[in-house]
Amino acid sequence: MISLESFRPHALHHTERHWPETNCYVDLWIEVLASRGLNPLAMLAFTVRHDFEGDQFTFFKVPLEDLERLYGISVGELSIFNDLENHLIEQIDRSRLPLVEMDGLYLPDTDGVTYRIGHSKTTIAPVVIDPAKKRMEYFHNAGFFVLEGEDYDGIFRQLPHLKAQPDLLFPYTEFAKFGPVPSKQEQHDVSLKILKYHLKFLPSVNPIAQFQRAFPAHAEKLQQGPGEFFHAYAFNTLRQLGANFELLGSYLEWLGTTQDIELKEEIEASRAIAGGAKAFQFQLARAMARSRFAGLDAQLTPLVDAYDTVFARISSKIGH
Repeated sequence: MISLESFRPHALHHTERHWPETNCYVDLWIEVLASRGLNPLAMLAFTVRHDFEGDQFTFFKVPLEDLERLYGISVGELSIFNDLENHLIEQIDRSRLPLVEMDGLYLPDTDGVTYRIGHSKTTIAPVVIDPAKKRMEYFHNAGFFVLEGEDYDGIFRQLPHLKAQPDLLFPYTEFAKFGPVPSKQEQHDVSLKILKYHLKFLPSVNPIAQFQRAFPAHAEKLQQGPGEFFHAYAFNTLRQLGANFELLGSYLEWLGTTQDIELKEEIEASRAIAGGAKAFQFQLARAMARSRFAGLDAQLTPLVDAYDTVFARISSKIGH
C-alpha cells in the first residue's frame, strides 16, 4: 500500500525533464499506475492526437477505454447526491479509487500557487480519509500528499462560511475499479494497437502551424490583459504543447524498445518540441515584461518543422 514514506515519483516526473509536471489528470494517473506496479508509459499512445483548439492546445487526458484495455481499470462517474466525504469513504472502503475535482485553495501541496491564495479546479485521488483525525492522504499532480485540520474542513466544505452556501455544486467525481491486469506482453501488444487507432485521428493541419498563425492575436490579448493572465495562457498553450510531446517522446522510446522499431528521428523531434515550447515560454515572459512581441511568432518555426518530422513516416513504420 502506498504511503508518504514509501512514495517515490515516477521517472516521467523527474526534475531534469523539460516539463516535470504536465496536467493534473495525466500526472495523477502516472503516479497511480506506478504505485500499483504498472508501467504508465504504455498508456501514452493518445499523445499523438494533440491538437490546437483555437485558443489553447488540447488539455490532454488518457482515454478511459485505454486504461481498461491496458490495465484492467474501469472508470465511471460517481454520483454525489448527499455528503461528499462519506461518498468517497464508501468507495475507498470498497478498494476503489475516487478521482474528484477539488478547489486548490485548500490543497497545501499547491503552496505558493493557489493554496490559501486563490481558487483553482484540479483533480485529486484520495487514498486514505480519516474523519476522526480530519486527515486525508491523496495523489495530486506528480506527488502524494497529506492534508488535515482546517484544510480538511475546507476541502469537504465543513467551514462555517462554506456551510452557509448550500447552493454550491457538488464536484465532478469519478471512481476507478481495478480488474485483472493483462501481462506485460499483452500490454505491449495492446498499446501498439491503440497507437494505430489513435493515428487515424491525427490533426488534418499541423497544430503548431495553426498556433503560430493565431499567436499575433493572442499577443494582443496578453498585452491588454492583467499580468496574471500570462500564467493561465502559458499553462493552457505552451505547457500543454511541450508536456504532451515530451511524453510522446518517452512513449516512442519505450515503443521502439518493446517493438524493435527505429524511431530515433521521431523521438528527437518530439523532444525538440518539448524543449522549444519551454524556451518560447521564457521568451514570451520577457516579451511581456518589455511589451515587445514583434517577430516572436517566427521562433515557433522550428517547432512547426519538428511536428512534421514526428509524423512524416510514423504510420508506415508501425504498420496498419
